[in-house]
Amino acid sequence: MNDTVSFGYEDVAPDEKTRRVGDVFASVAARYDLMNDAMSGGMHRLWKDRFVARVKPGKGESILDMAGGTGDIAFRMAKHGAAITVADINPAMLGVGMERAEKRGIDGLVWSEQNAETLDFADRSFDAYTIAFGIRNVTDIPKALREAHRVLKRGGRFFCLEFSTVTWPGFADVYDQYSHKLVPKLGKLLANDEDSYRYLIESIRRFPDMPTFERMIADAGFIRTRVEPIMGGLVAIHSGWKI
Repeated sequence: MNDTVSFGYEDVAPDEKTRRVGDVFASVAARYDLMNDAMSGGMHRLWKDRFVARVKPGKGESILDMAGGTGDIAFRMAKHGAAITVADINPAMLGVGMERAEKRGIDGLVWSEQNAETLDFADRSFDAYTIAFGIRNVTDIPKALREAHRVLKRGGRFFCLEFSTVTWPGFADVYDQYSHKLVPKLGKLLANDEDSYRYLIESIRRFPDMPTFERMIADAGFIRTRVEPIMGGLVAIHSGWKI
């Protein structure tokens, strides 16, 4: 791993990034839906529906939803009868998710505080591994991808939903202006937290583009890797299989 990693537009020590990302999500946990609405114009709900449709969770399957603390993806998959373990490094995010599950009457989920780079689960534990809008906040992404591969059963599938690099001419400029100038101001207005929202936008800009991230997934051992751009690459669904 490099001596420094990106924290937004800054380069910091790995331990520093882990700590500062934790602070960001502890700050925004209670307003997570507002954060996603601000960053996506409310479209994140449709993207998450599409993502779960691609995962195709099956009845009785064991699925690990990493960085899923608030339950957005887990709640959708649980409707299909899958056994979901919701894992997150941030206890504040898990707390929000457990509270939301209780209010909605959703039980049977397993909640687990986990670092994506050093999972506690045994080899070949899960049929599927999902991570939505979380991988770019991981300090050592290749290590987290190798861990995802390790805990999947043979024939298991990996699915990642993440903001990416817009390739549509014209739209990229419009989104760049919206995200850099408006989203932090919305963060200040909605959550009194401009800095956290600014980091989240900057982290998108520093995340690898679609071809690069697809290669990283393959380098972790996955085959039949695929990327599905949405809205010209504003977000993308990446997938791969373990054999």
